[in-house]
Amino acid sequence: MVKRSRIVAFFLILLFIIATMGTTSKGILSNIKLGLDLQGGFEVLYEVIPGENQKVTPDVLSSTVESLNRRVNVLGVSEPVISIEGNNRIRVQIPGVEDQSKAREILSTQAKLSFRDYNDKLMLTGSDLKEGGAKPTFDENNTPAVSVTLKDKNKFKEVTQKISAMPQGTNLLAIWLDFEEGKDSLKGNQENMISAPAVSQVFNTDTVQITGNFTVKEAKELADLLNAGSLPVELKEVYSTSVGAQFGEQALNETIFAGIIGILLIFVFMLGYYRFPGFIAVVTLGVYIFLTLLVFDWMNAVLTLPGIAALILGVGMAVDANIITYERIKDEIKLGRSVKAAVAEGTKNSLSTIFDANLTTLIAAGVLFFYGTSSVKGFATTLIISILMSFITAVYGTRFFMNLWVNSNLFNKRPGWFGVNKKHIHDLSEKIDLYHLPTRFDKLDFVKTRKIFYGLSIGVTIIGIIFLFVFGLNLGIDFSSGTRIEVTSPQPLTKEEIKGEFDSLKLKTEDIVLAGAKNQTGVVRLKGVLNKQEIADLKSHFVKKYKAEPNVSTVSPTVGKELAKNALKAVLIASLGIILYVSVRFEWRMGLPTVIALLHDAFFIITIFSLLQIEVDLTFIAAVLTIIGYSINDTIVTFDRIRENLRHKKKIKTVEELEEITNISIRQTLTRSINTVLTVLVAVIALLIFGSDAIRNFALALLIGMLCGVYSSLFIASQFWLDLKTKELKKKGTLNTEKSKKENLEGQV
Repeated sequence: MVKRSRIVAFFLILLFIIATMGTTSKGILSNIKLGLDLQGGFEVLYEVIPGENQKVTPDVLSSTVESLNRRVNVLGVSEPVISIEGNNRIRVQIPGVEDQSKAREILSTQAKLSFRDYNDKLMLTGSDLKEGGAKPTFDENNTPAVSVTLKDKNKFKEVTQKISAMPQGTNLLAIWLDFEEGKDSLKGNQENMISAPAVSQVFNTDTVQITGNFTVKEAKELADLLNAGSLPVELKEVYSTSVGAQFGEQALNETIFAGIIGILLIFVFMLGYYRFPGFIAVVTLGVYIFLTLLVFDWMNAVLTLPGIAALILGVGMAVDANIITYERIKDEIKLGRSVKAAVAEGTKNSLSTIFDANLTTLIAAGVLFFYGTSSVKGFATTLIISILMSFITAVYGTRFFMNLWVNSNLFNKRPGWFGVNKKHIHDLSEKIDLYHLPTRFDKLDFVKTRKIFYGLSIGVTIIGIIFLFVFGLNLGIDFSSGTRIEVTSPQPLTKEEIKGEFDSLKLKTEDIVLAGAKNQTGVVRLKGVLNKQEIADLKSHFVKKYKAEPNVSTVSPTVGKELAKNALKAVLIASLGIILYVSVRFEWRMGLPTVIALLHDAFFIITIFSLLQIEVDLTFIAAVLTIIGYSINDTIVTFDRIRENLRHKKKIKTVEELEEITNISIRQTLTRSINTVLTVLVAVIALLIFGSDAIRNFALALLIGMLCGVYSSLFIASQFWLDLKTKELKKKGTLNTEKSKKENLEGQV
């Protein structure tokens, strides 16, 4: 008898979820902070340079951050991020700022105001100013000026008394901003001098008027800068990146569109292939996306362009967990179990596989977060949240919704709703077990051809090494240092045109690449690191030329080396963490092949990028670590089934038995591997075709890596385990699988 109350309960819950998502999603989306790459703005990393007899201490760094915060307030932008990194660096991220050149100038100018005599002797400093005492005003000629209030009018009286007593022509009180000893002088370089009025009388007042060739805007900016206070240290710019507002908006729209296309195609696939369970997957995937964005909002995290990519890829992770469960349920139905019993067994037996696969990916994401910077850290944050949310929704959400329907008895005689053909269902009286359950791949012998694939992989590796020696990697400025400029025009561009524009700015281009569907974007690399003024002039030039501000990124040689070092360290630590976990959870003979397979995948991607000379930047490292996570997913699923199938043999005495177990395990998990990579590839291909140019290389690396990951799981990792296990068998004569049985049962609890 069908229990309709459970079906009604499902639809009531579904309506509640839809209503909740519909009424809150807009608010959640509007609350989520967008990164610089999605709304425009700039980011700069400063190295703190201490003055004479000064040390960079935590207190000095904190006071510098406070000063920078006051300056950011002058800019009138919202939600800046200013953070201390290491022992001597400060990173500033300012989204949504319109005049980036002015913002950069205000941030890095020390704003040390000083009053000096004709011989450059210090008479007054900014510390003599009353806090908040600067304001824009007009002089007697109605010219913009800045009025400042002093703390002690007697001190100013003494200064004017000394200056006025000096001979005519030397009775000057020079006002300086960031005076540099040995470089600046009233008699020489006056670049940092604001004005030098003559003092012919004694002033008994606490108000001083600073005049100069100011505009109204410049007078206000100087007043704001003086009120913000001087920086306690000098700041040296070692890394910067800027994104124009239109770049950010375009990137956001393109990537969201790509994400919608990818997710819709995944939904269609799940519904078409898995039938009713696919419908449950669509519901839980919708909940997953909502919860991920909700957690992002609660964390007050910043969503970046790679972060959106991670969210979309997280859908693939959630789908993977569903596919593992659904494939196991289908197997249980084929064994002759009732739908209710099959769902119970399938969800229970798939849990350990899902747990292991997600945790290993979490290790890679955690390492990426620890060693990543800026947008890469944003990608890692989103990936970690995605993994956790996908586990909750795909495991517990799927179980809850599935049980409501299954316990209603609606499917008692409808296995077809679960994508199982009746002719493939065995009777329980046949006493067939999972180990002997036929698959559509039974004619494939993966073991027999393993040496061919070993040779193929070794050959590709050797070719890859040759390519790396001959071509090297096309390192972006993240690793090689220099300046990267992204210029956009309303009309198609040519390399000659772009080179001509840079020649007119007396800037020598190292490399020019055209991008976009109609070559309307030019990516230019310069060998040197441009300074603030050069960046300002460059932006002004291209705004006049193409009516669009170019994106500019600079990386100093020191930071470039550090980023390369950290990237390598991240890959190695992630690999060691994974091999350690797999060795403890399974055995070292599975841990070692797992890491060899994932390093094989990573090296293959590097080879392709070397051959095609595609630019390697920070997002490439994010892609490699993501691939490591996905690659190990396939391997873990296969090893988990091998471990389970080992319990069917109390003792293994022949190599043929090991080969049989390996072949059967690969065949039984092959459908899952194909379906998972198809769903993830759908999302990746959508990003590649419809996504922003900024993540195109990232998506390409993922595409290559996903395909390579399936290959290595089938033909490298599992086969290498077989060879290691064969050696152990020949050494011991017999392998006792009781331990494997015990571990397998414990993993399902």
